[in-house]
Amino acid sequence: MTSPFFFVFLLSSLLISNVDSNPNYKEALSKSLLFFQGQRSGPLPRGQQISWRASSGLSDGSSAHVDLTGGYYDAGDNVKFNFPMAFTTTMLSWSALEYGKRMGPELQNARVNIRWATDYLLKCARATPGKLYVGVGDPNVDHKCWERPEDMDTPRTVYSVSPSNPGSDVAAETAAALAAASMVFRKVDSKYSRLLIATAKNVMQFAIQYRGAYSDSLSSSVCPFYCSYSGYKDELMWGASWLLRATNDPYYATFIKSLGGGDQPDIFSWDNKYAGAYVLLSRRALLNKDSNFEQYKQAAENFICKILPDAPTSSTQYTQGGLMYKLPQSNLQYVTSITFLLTTYAKYMKATKHTFNCGNSVIVPNALISLSKRQVDYILGDNPIKMSYMVGFGSNFPKRIHHRASSLPSHALHSHSLGCNGGFQSFYTQNPNPNILTGAIVGGPNQNDGYPDQRDDYSHAEPATYINAAFVGPLAYFAAGRSA
Repeated sequence: MTSPFFFVFLLSSLLISNVDSNPNYKEALSKSLLFFQGQRSGPLPRGQQISWRASSGLSDGSSAHVDLTGGYYDAGDNVKFNFPMAFTTTMLSWSALEYGKRMGPELQNARVNIRWATDYLLKCARATPGKLYVGVGDPNVDHKCWERPEDMDTPRTVYSVSPSNPGSDVAAETAAALAAASMVFRKVDSKYSRLLIATAKNVMQFAIQYRGAYSDSLSSSVCPFYCSYSGYKDELMWGASWLLRATNDPYYATFIKSLGGGDQPDIFSWDNKYAGAYVLLSRRALLNKDSNFEQYKQAAENFICKILPDAPTSSTQYTQGGLMYKLPQSNLQYVTSITFLLTTYAKYMKATKHTFNCGNSVIVPNALISLSKRQVDYILGDNPIKMSYMVGFGSNFPKRIHHRASSLPSHALHSHSLGCNGGFQSFYTQNPNPNILTGAIVGGPNQNDGYPDQRDDYSHAEPATYINAAFVGPLAYFAAGRSA
């Protein structure tokens, strides 16, 4: 039988962190937000701090006679995939809503990052009635080239969903992003906030009315890159949960109920949103004492019991060094997303003096905070090989990341186009990347806590917007001096 005080375990052997070795969370928070400037598409503003990037994708949308400039490249390539981009935006917005008061001057930087995405997502939702644009750039061609975004000569194909080619998942995620962002801007730009929520409602209605997975409509244009493997019901629940939080309209509560129960996952990612929806809805059960949402609180706690290392229903592996290990492909995306949920649920628990049980074990909020802190500290360099997985943070960080713009000479130094194949010379070299993509978090170590730092090892060496977006909240929490 597990000890009823198993949280003590979390505070001891596996998860103890030397207080003296606490990383500089404020610096990490600042850099985690700066990273997004390196992923920008479109015309870059005067205040651009990552100066080795230049404007790119300036004709995006022209093949469909619409303006789809802006937004973010998702990872180390030059494609704009709206499904993960919208999730990134939702998570950045949730971070600002939940932790904004702890961010200090970084809150404004978070808002700038969110707006860079929402300006683009608004274009995608409003450019053509009855259509939602969901991506720009042919991924199959793009991935065969190694060139800077400023030099792109690959087709900037435009992809969309519509009533005849539905995409409930990408539409509901877009609605979630716009709804969450509408709350971020409510007090600082009420006009923009109203535009965001009005658009969110329309896009959500489209997601509900025309049911279907966008992978079925767009097939090889989005698969295997960002296939909707978990189906679209999780996005419908997630999108409606955000609209409920933004509007308090009972229509969304009724709709969520009509979906019935969801899966019982042990993961949270750009693809599978159930755990995020449960935590978001449990806020109403805990903070608003609304018993209609009790089932989601229970589902959130069942999820957490699958994450905690010593819980009887745990299904989560940990490396010898204490890192949560979910999947070999870009594992840190799951670590940052799950850590966000742990920190946020602990925050709700602290506010309401709530505890819960995993089997016979009593779980207190500090158990979740300790586990979160262990994951954050590991990523920032408190690990067996003393490697910070955030580029530009600490003295030992990944130098050969799988990222086209970072690995090729900047436009300022080499203004001539390198062409589709011209960059492969840089790709195969052992030299460090010439441009430091400050704040980028890579896919991370393998299950043995090892990291080879090889550019061609994309599952470990590639950064992505959605890895960083989920990390902002926990960093803000610890930057404000909160710890177990």
